[in-house]
Amino acid sequence: MRITILFGGLSRERLVSVASAQSLHKALPEADLWFWDEDNSVHEASPLALLGHSRPFEITFRADGHSLGLIGEALDKAAAEGRVLVLGLHGGIAENGQFQVMCESRGVPFTGSGSAASHLAFDKASAKLFAGFAGVVSPSGVALADIDDAFAQYGKLVAKPAQDGSSFGLIFVNSTNDIAAVREAAKTTAYLIEPFIEGREATCGVLEQADGSLIALPPVEIIPDRGAFDYESKYLSNKTEEICPGRFTEAETAAIQDMAIRAHKALSCRGYTRTDFIVTQNGPVYIETNTLPGMTASSLYPKELAAQGIAFADFLHGQIDIAVGREKH
Repeated sequence: MRITILFGGLSRERLVSVASAQSLHKALPEADLWFWDEDNSVHEASPLALLGHSRPFEITFRADGHSLGLIGEALDKAAAEGRVLVLGLHGGIAENGQFQVMCESRGVPFTGSGSAASHLAFDKASAKLFAGFAGVVSPSGVALADIDDAFAQYGKLVAKPAQDGSSFGLIFVNSTNDIAAVREAAKTTAYLIEPFIEGREATCGVLEQADGSLIALPPVEIIPDRGAFDYESKYLSNKTEEICPGRFTEAETAAIQDMAIRAHKALSCRGYTRTDFIVTQNGPVYIETNTLPGMTASSLYPKELAAQGIAFADFLHGQIDIAVGREKH
């Protein structure tokens, strides 16, 4: 199989995708590079162009190679040439299952979860529901029509796009002006509204091994700059602290890891995931599961792999083997 790193995409997270691709290429220098541009076309890219692209979180990348046509045509080429895709994609149709269907229908192997699991995990309300069936604790939801009463009851709420990465569109409701902002945002985007949960932010990766068994990686403790783990805190600030392994008690760590695996299984995920929690005095509370978490030099999942003693390149080759093996069966 010819290894191809596919990055870019149509979502607002395409800038993060370029930074992920830089890390992926360093670990897989033999892989071809395909860039999915925002006009839905795919182009070959050179290592020089990718690695020479500075400030990827802020500046749009432009590929320097031949056009492969629109994404469907590129996937046809991938199928004809026996390629396996290492996904450096995040958000939008690249993570909601639509892209995965396009690959599955053509028999193109790809890393990460399949279409059904991707679709389920991407919808935060559905993911909470299914994780709850597996015994994972999550915050109660608040209907938009009830936001005033909920604000009066809880004093603070958090609102986030129901089907998008939480890096964008996150609104902390601390006042009536924030309620108005949520109502305005909800006119164009479906929002999930929850009571604000006090506690420490945590995230925990799950890794599928060659024999199909799952392991939970060491959880990361996150202390965000300005108290909000949004796009700026994640990718632009140098003041956000990410401690791995996190400073959790043995019992808290065990509970986080147990819930991460429960969520991974409940959503029928494969390959790898990363699940976010708030750790309260009563234990971890589930926030969401990411089926294509960031793979940048500063991302959380690679930090957890390193803490587990797993080399990034070994992880990727393992995921490639899993992807190819699944397609053959």
